[in-house]
Amino acid sequence: MEFDAKHSIITPEGVFIIGTYDENGVPNAMNAAWGQQSDYGEITLFLAKHKTTDNVKKTKAFTVAFATKDTVVISDYFGVETGNKVNKIEQAGVHVHKAPHVNAPIIEEYPVTLECEMKSWDDETGILVGKIVAMQADEKVLTDGHVDLDKLQPIIFDISTSTYRTIGPVVGQAFHDGMALKK
Repeated sequence: MEFDAKHSIITPEGVFIIGTYDENGVPNAMNAAWGQQSDYGEITLFLAKHKTTDNVKKTKAFTVAFATKDTVVISDYFGVETGNKVNKIEQAGVHVHKAPHVNAPIIEEYPVTLECEMKSWDDETGILVGKIVAMQADEKVLTDGHVDLDKLQPIIFDISTSTYRTIGPVVGQAFHDGMALKK
């Protein structure tokens, strides 16, 4: 079966919760699926104009939390509501505190959060590039000092069915398994 370009899929797509403060220190969050690590210590997000992007342009800082199986409802809410009309943080009933290294909120319900400084923002393309300056991780999702995805249970956005899915079990060892074919 052939699909047109609009109905094609690219997977996996992360579920990133972007946290910002406005010029008055009021926290906001949005859900974004189009993002990726673009270098060591760098994240790139593909966004349209939102209250969150207006905040980033003003404060030059943001956080990125990874949505999880346990945060599906609040994560989806951050994507279906606009911060231009509602204080989404209050409405969702989440708890925030200021990130230690950037002027942006950490939403305490998310166990892993990146603290980022805006490296660049392009009004025309909506591409936000952030320099990751630190990562905060709750001890409950760590194993031997590393984030354990089995404990974190991050979710992805399945664009094909408009659903959220958890990331599955380990199926191989990176930079190792392919060595069996190397001569």
